[in-house]
Amino acid sequence: MTTIALVDDENSIRTSVALALESEGFKVDVFHNGLDALDALESNNYDLGLFDIKMPKMDGNELLSKVRSSKLQKVKEMPVIFLTSKDQEQDEIIGLKMGAADYITKPFSQKLLNERIRTVLRVYQNRKTETSNTNKINNTFAKGDLQLDDLKQLCFWKNKIIELTVAEFNLIKSLAKYPGVVKDRNQLMDAMYGDSIYVDDRTIDSHIKRLRKKFKSFDPSFDQIRTRYGSGYSWRE
Repeated sequence: MTTIALVDDENSIRTSVALALESEGFKVDVFHNGLDALDALESNNYDLGLFDIKMPKMDGNELLSKVRSSKLQKVKEMPVIFLTSKDQEQDEIIGLKMGAADYITKPFSQKLLNERIRTVLRVYQNRKTETSNTNKINNTFAKGDLQLDDLKQLCFWKNKIIELTVAEFNLIKSLAKYPGVVKDRNQLMDAMYGDSIYVDDRTIDSHIKRLRKKFKSFDPSFDQIRTRYGSGYSWRE
């Protein structure tokens, strides 16, 4: 059974999210601050952490820093998803640079959170499998100035690392793999999360906006993601 450590100082979030995840077959341990969670993470085995960013005593970024610097491999490699508020974009960026796998903005639908969790767990399980496969030679996809390392889930643009979430990584790969081919929003959502979830068009547009912003912060001339009005998006040939 997949075990999740849920860390949030809001009782309503802890209760509702824990009950919903348990109904999906997950085992959930809840903590109202980072200090209590850190002790439990060192003592038990967790497959994934859900960390709120703004918490008393120890916030989510500090907790993630402690996790990534742990001497215990099981703790150090645990995937973490951040639960954030709309005004915490800078905190999200810091978390991604420290090794967060993804983030989801409050308020969120439970169905969307479930799929984010499954996507992250699937990616990390595939990473373990590929790491143990000593015969695997090439994990890198390259297209012009873009390089994607599937094994490590790393994205490079002109040899500079662009910090992406798992979903954003999958989205970029889906577009760049077929330059010039227009992908509609449903196809892009399937590439990001699989075909078991539906979100409205604005969600995809928001992801595209964030991606453009991240790439332009390193390269102001970045213009690879093209909007095809009424159709979707494509990667410039």
